[in-house]
Amino acid sequence: MSGDAVLEAVRLVRLLGREGFPAVRDVSLRVLPGRIHALLGPNGAGKSTTVRMCATLLRPTSGSVAVDGVDAVAHPERARARVGLVLGGAVGRSVGADRGLVLGGDLGFYPRASARDNLLFFADLQGLSHRERRRAVDRALERVDLADYGAMKVGGYSRGMRQRLHLARAILADPALLLLDEPTAGLDPDVSLHVRDLVRELAAQGVGVLLTSHSMPEVEELADVIS
Repeated sequence: MSGDAVLEAVRLVRLLGREGFPAVRDVSLRVLPGRIHALLGPNGAGKSTTVRMCATLLRPTSGSVAVDGVDAVAHPERARARVGLVLGGAVGRSVGADRGLVLGGDLGFYPRASARDNLLFFADLQGLSHRERRRAVDRALERVDLADYGAMKVGGYSRGMRQRLHLARAILADPALLLLDEPTAGLDPDVSLHVRDLVRELAAQGVGVLLTSHSMPEVEELADVIS
């Protein structure tokens, strides 16, 4: 596999059930640093399953995945430490580079805790030092325009604020690869614009991005490569 790609998936297959229904069949893709690669397709096309295999949440039935040069099938924890992940739109769950993939309830966070305390908890799981964790949390909240709401309990967040908090969690540890599954689904246009601006900013800073979307205009606006 090429050493310059932050993600390289080769002939991925994922079969489901006893009858071996092919959720994903023979998918290959390659994401370079600083590039946005979009997977476009209808529901049921296997986009989310592909993202989960690339994130090490699902093991491929066959095929290979490398994240930042690490064999993600043989060494999932090492690969996971290089990944930031947001799953399932604004009401879904976010998974950063933490070691245990611990999720705090249906929102992906603990609703009775503040946004800052949630992010500090996940920074601890990621193994950041005391000094690093506070700096990383402050920076992540600032980047998603939630710095003024860090003390607010997540249960009081709007849907758009929660989605931005998912992104903050995903970028806490400066991942080499950002996996986004429908990151603007169901969001207001102004919030969607903010999310897209952030994705562009991260790519400009050298992060490789794999994005799934139903929206052709969004894909045309953001993507360097479309599959």
